[in-house]
Amino acid sequence: MTQAAFFVLTALADQPRHGYGILREVEDLSDGAVQLRVGTLYGVLDRLTADGLIVLDREEVQQGRLRRYYRLTDEGVSALEEEADRLAAGAGAAKRRIAEGRRAPGAPGTGLPPAPGPGLAGGLA
Repeated sequence: MTQAAFFVLTALADQPRHGYGILREVEDLSDGAVQLRVGTLYGVLDRLTADGLIVLDREEVQQGRLRRYYRLTDEGVSALEEEADRLAAGAGAAKRRIAEGRRAPGAPGTGLPPAPGPGLAGGLA
């Protein structure tokens, strides 16, 4: 799942939203890291609709303009939960590896010499 798709699904997790509302919510949720353009957003919405993860909830005319509101399907909720779990597991693995690296011999700030590396024959020197 792309980062854009993940944040669009997340933006729709609590309520249906129209395009501009999704754009603003994605920007807020990502602390400004993801700023979708309108063309990109509608490409993502089309793909998520085709995949059955979102559906058109309703259409409203406001100030002479048509607003389409989208909402998650049950499949969309499941996909978002699975992706959130996958990302959390990956982040946890990265945090553990970083912590292990900080404690390893030769790591910056440990004051320990580096662990011996392989010798010429591939064994330890």
